[in-house]
Amino acid sequence: MSVNRHPNTQGVTIKQWRYTATGGETTLSGTDGFSQSLTYTPGAEEVFVNGVLLVRGTDYTASTGTTVVLNNALVAGDIATVSAPSVFNVANSIPSSTVTAKGDLLVANGSASLTNLAVGADGSTLVANSSAGGGVSWAGPQFVAGRNKIINGDFGIWQRGTSFSNSGNYTADRWYWDSDATVTISQQAFTAGAAPVAGYEAPYFFRIAKSAGGTYVATRQRVEDVRTFANQTVTLSFWAKANATVTINPYYQQNFGSGGSTTTGAFIGSGFTLTTSWVRYSATVAIPSVAGMTIGTGSYLEVFAGRYVGSAATTIDIWGVQLEAGSVATPFTTATGTLQGELAACQRYYWRTSVASGYGLFGFGYGTSGNQAYVNMNPPVTMRTVPSSILDLSALSTFYWEGSAAGNTPTSLAYNTNSTPSMLQVTVVKSGSFTSGGTCALYSYNQAAYIGFNAEL
Repeated sequence: MSVNRHPNTQGVTIKQWRYTATGGETTLSGTDGFSQSLTYTPGAEEVFVNGVLLVRGTDYTASTGTTVVLNNALVAGDIATVSAPSVFNVANSIPSSTVTAKGDLLVANGSASLTNLAVGADGSTLVANSSAGGGVSWAGPQFVAGRNKIINGDFGIWQRGTSFSNSGNYTADRWYWDSDATVTISQQAFTAGAAPVAGYEAPYFFRIAKSAGGTYVATRQRVEDVRTFANQTVTLSFWAKANATVTINPYYQQNFGSGGSTTTGAFIGSGFTLTTSWVRYSATVAIPSVAGMTIGTGSYLEVFAGRYVGSAATTIDIWGVQLEAGSVATPFTTATGTLQGELAACQRYYWRTSVASGYGLFGFGYGTSGNQAYVNMNPPVTMRTVPSSILDLSALSTFYWEGSAAGNTPTSLAYNTNSTPSMLQVTVVKSGSFTSGGTCALYSYNQAAYIGFNAEL
C-alpha cells in the first residue's frame, strides 16, 4: 500500500492507503507497503477495489477509524484503496466567541493555548511583556515632547501658593481664572493611588469652589503664539468631577495680540455633564487658519477648560488637561514629561524667588546715585519677555540693604531698562543717601520672603 496526499481546490488534504491483496483478505488495517497506518474519520472515508467505489454499509463496514471490514474477500492481485480527508481535531479550533470587540487580538498564554487580548487604549502600543499572561501587553506611546501644548496640565506646579480668592488672577502655574461670583481656587491632594490614571501617581488636582450667586466661573490657559494649531483639528481632553451633576462648556479663543486682528473663538464640543466620579472627557474642534490675519505682539491661543455658567453653588475638580493635534485623545502626558521640565516651562512665564527664614540673599548690586541702586537677579530659565512688573512680594519691610548704608528698608522695587529676559536688573529705592558705585546686597531680614516676576501673556 502507498499513501498519496492530494490537496483539493478548497485546501483540504486527502490521504490514501493502498493495499495489494495476496488472496482471502476481508479486513484492511495497519500499515501499507509504505508503512503508513490507516486512520480515518468514520463516515468520511471512501473504499475502492481495483478502482471501483464500494458502497458504505453494503460492501464494507468502517466504524473504528482504523479498520475497514469487507463483505467479500479479496483475491490475489486485487488493489484495495482507502481514501479519506485529514483527521480534523475539534480541540484545535478557535471559537468565534474568543474575541469580543473590534481590535481584539489572539495571543498564546501557553503551549497550544490561546487567549483574547482586548484592544488597547487609543494611541497605545503593543509591547513584549514577559510578566503578562499572553507575553504581550498594551503600553502608552513613547513620549513626544510638545505633543500636549498645555503646560502644567497635571497641576503639579504651584509657585504662587495653594489657595486663591481674587478673580482675574493666576493660580496654579499657567492657569488663569475669572468669575463674577465668590470663588475659591485651591490645590487639592490626591490620596495615594487615587489619581484617575492607573500608574500615574499625580500629587494634586485643581478645585473650583463657587458660592451661590453670580453667573459664571472659568479657568483657562493661554498657549503662546496664536499660530499654534492654526488650521488643524485638535482634541481637548481632561478628567473632571463635581459635587453634583453640572455641565461645563470648554471654549477656545484665538487672540492676535496687541495691534492684531479681532479675537475669534468657538465652543469645543457640545458641553460635558460632570458627575461625582472622575471621568475623562474629550472633544475635537477645527482651529481656523490665521491666513489674512494680522498677528501682533503677545498673541496666544486661549483654551477654557473648566467653564461653568450658572448661579448655583458648585465645586468642580479638574486634572490631566491635554490639548493635542488630531481627532483622538491619546494617553495623558505633561508638556515636557518631567517635573523639572514642567517647572522650567512654567518659569518662562512666572518666576518666584524666595527664602525660608533668616538672612536670605536675593541678589547683589551697586549704588547708582542718591537713594537708589541696581540689583541683578538671574532667573533659572530665560523668561518669555522682560516682566512687565514685579508682580508680587511678601513685604517691602523684609528687604534690607547691606553696604554703605546698611539696614535701610527699600521703599520700592522696579525694573530698569537694562533688564533682559535672562537677566533682570531691579532698581531698588530706599530712604537716605547711598554711595554711587558702592557694593550692596538685597536680602530678607530674619524672616521668610519672596519676590515674584511676571511675564505671562
